[in-house]
Amino acid sequence: MTILPPEPDLNALRLKLARLRAGRGWSYDELAARSGLARRTVIEIEQGRTVGSLKTWHALAHALDAPLDDLFGTLCHDHDLPGSLDG
Repeated sequence: MTILPPEPDLNALRLKLARLRAGRGWSYDELAARSGLARRTVIEIEQGRTVGSLKTWHALAHALDAPLDDLFGTLCHDHDLPGSLDG
């Protein structure tokens, strides 16, 4: 029997990115410049048109001074984090 993992909450991840960017008062241009990414990439990730690579998220995390586990923890918004105990 194959047990599939729950679907990641990509919407929660993109909203976390948007909140972090907005909380710093940064425009798309500012985050793009600080992360070394194209402005279009930042916009497309925030608007849910693309997910982005691990390398992209690494650059965003460093630019925002946000731990990767904090960002990626949002993927499990509607379910338990991997490795968490059920009681």
